[in-house]
Amino acid sequence: MAIILASASPRRRELMNLITPDYQVEPSALDESKIKAETPALLAKALAAAKCNDIASRHPADVVIGCDTVVDCSGEVFGKPKDRTDAVRMLQALSGRTHAVHTGVCIRNGETVNNFVVTSEVVFFPLSEAEIAFYADTKEPYDKAGAYAIQGRAALWLDKIDGDYYNIMGFPVSRVAAALREMCVF
Repeated sequence: MAIILASASPRRRELMNLITPDYQVEPSALDESKIKAETPALLAKALAAAKCNDIASRHPADVVIGCDTVVDCSGEVFGKPKDRTDAVRMLQALSGRTHAVHTGVCIRNGETVNNFVVTSEVVFFPLSEAEIAFYADTKEPYDKAGAYAIQGRAALWLDKIDGDYYNIMGFPVSRVAAALREMCVF
């Protein structure tokens, strides 16, 4: 039995190594635009389940972990920005405000499934247009939900966190480890 992380995210791989170095990576090629849900949190959960099930359908004897993270700004879903204009729009909306980061996790071990969402609240200080423009001109915002990396330069904007820091990076390490133990993977 192998453990498969259904994600291309380098941050998730880095954080999965805290749980175990003995896993494989197989990203899902699922069309995420077809997944819909009533709330941003339920969307993260549904996306994680869809990715997990996509990979598990090819590896039914293995443990598969699917994840998806969305930023929830007053009910609007901020995924990965499409371009610089989109990144600037997201960062302007997050400036000086509280937003939620939802990471959906789905772990499948044969017929046993654990699908859950972890939510953290983040408060940013107000950002100047110059800060936003500078950041949007770096590579950092473009492969991250909400157009920021809390472990990167966005750490300078952080006023307060309520919840799991690693969840904001896209992988709630302690919850995933606990779920794997509950499923008798370890």
